[in-house]
Amino acid sequence: MAKKIRERGRPRGFDADAALDRAIEVFWRQGYEGASLTDLTDAMGVNRSSMYAAYGNKEDLFRRAVARYAEADMAYAREALAEPTAYRVIERFLRANADALTRPDRPAGCLSVQGGLSAGSDGGSVARFLAASRLAGERALAERLARAVEEGDLPPGTDPAALARYVMVVSEGNAVHAAAGVDRAGLHATVDLALRAVPANAAPQDGDA
Repeated sequence: MAKKIRERGRPRGFDADAALDRAIEVFWRQGYEGASLTDLTDAMGVNRSSMYAAYGNKEDLFRRAVARYAEADMAYAREALAEPTAYRVIERFLRANADALTRPDRPAGCLSVQGGLSAGSDGGSVARFLAASRLAGERALAERLARAVEEGDLPPGTDPAALARYVMVVSEGNAVHAAAGVDRAGLHATVDLALRAVPANAAPQDGDA
């Protein structure tokens, strides 16, 4: 009976969000190109017609997966922007990022970095989509750091775009190394060094946590 239900379409008790979370795991571990439709539907517990009906084609599913990942797994990036100083913004982002890259309940690394860095059968559209997603985060950080320059929290002449790019290079580099097996302590050691490059006006003051 269950087989007939699946063949007709969406299975009984289908949870679209839970199925999407399982698709995230597949894309994260195997990348966009490496994740076959069979891998995805098996993990999600649906047949192909159900997947297409709920999410669209494979690329549509991937875009939905990245959006959900950004909303849930990367909430720390948005929260970091609310810190009162540029130093704390950068520190909170990089510390939380290092922790997120090494969560025991998730694949090591970052979906947005590992999902599709190279062009494949899609003509490079997934790689461009992921690059645009990462750049959007970089722009948001640059805007926050530009405000810090205006408020005198960063020294005059600081290039907020370059500083934001530096921070993102550190986080993306840590993602690659986490996927290669570097542990949390190793990533935080890199963050320790990176924080020394934050301009002096934004360094923590006496009594700061």
